Amino acid sequence: MYVSCGRMGDAMKVFDEMRDGVSVVVGNMVMKGWCKDGNVDMGMRVFRGMRVRSVVSWNTILSCLAKSGREREALGMFREMLDDGVEGDEGTVVSMLPVCARLGEDGVGEWIHAFAKSSGVYEKYVSVRNSVVDFYCKRGRLDDAFLVFENMPGKNVVSWNAMISGLAFNGDGEKGLALFDEMIKKGFKPNESTFVGVLTCCVHSGLFQRGKDLFALMVSKHHVEPKLEHYGCMVDLLGRGGLVKEAFDLVKSMPMKPNAALWGALLSSCRDHGYMEIAEVAVKELIVLEPWNSGNYVVLSNMYAERGKWDEVEKVRVLMSESNIEKNQGQSLIR
Repeated sequence: MYVSCGRMGDAMKVFDEMRDGVSVVVGNMVMKGWCKDGNVDMGMRVFRGMRVRSVVSWNTILSCLAKSGREREALGMFREMLDDGVEGDEGTVVSMLPVCARLGEDGVGEWIHAFAKSSGVYEKYVSVRNSVVDFYCKRGRLDDAFLVFENMPGKNVVSWNAMISGLAFNGDGEKGLALFDEMIKKGFKPNESTFVGVLTCCVHSGLFQRGKDLFALMVSKHHVEPKLEHYGCMVDLLGRGGLVKEAFDLVKSMPMKPNAALWGALLSSCRDHGYMEIAEVAVKELIVLEPWNSGNYVVLSNMYAERGKWDEVEKVRVLMSESNIEKNQGQSLIR
């Protein structure tokens, strides 16, 4: 009851008082509550305090560590799990393959893949098969990923998304787009993640018109409303193609507020293609979003200096001083 109400302090008191007699189910609930609350250390304390643990207990702490960016600890905990003679399940595989990918632990990832097949969870759960595809893609092993993808039964939209995104981020955008076309022909309905993948394919392959067409078809044909990530892909795509004004118009038409990453992509395109007026707008927006980032002030100051606007350079210097913004080492405001 305490866990469901978010009263983790009270839940912990009960756990400590009943530690010797607490059931594994209750222990798992308290641990999961702490992890959901973002307190990994308290989750670990509960885990260590449990007299009896199930595979769910191990999976919960593995997932908690992985999602908190503590991958090396998750890998150590996984090895401890194996040493304790606990056999993993689909949850273990789905949690640990991304950890192996991020840490570059190809050998462990391959072992988990083999375990998944020998234990039967590979054949039983599409989520496991998708995780294997994603692992090989993130390690840049596209041949291995595609072999798994081509031979896997029961593909779902996540399967297609994993392979398309993997091709995109490994620089094979044209093959990713061909796979998207095949996906549509086979009757799968693309979702938001699909379009992040295919638009990224267009970015990395320089397919500007195809990207514009796909962005338009998102709503008109597939009824997927563009999110910030999709607009970010389009700004990057148009900017790389020198269509900076079109990218700026797209930013101004967005139904949501652009974030710093999007303005940064536009700024980069402006500087590459010489659109200084739009660059000035972009960097001013960045200063509003990231007032602590001295690099934005330096970029704006140097842009003014390049155009001989020394009064504006001084204004930026004064603004930095008044805002207690210090330049990073190696940066300079042109005098």
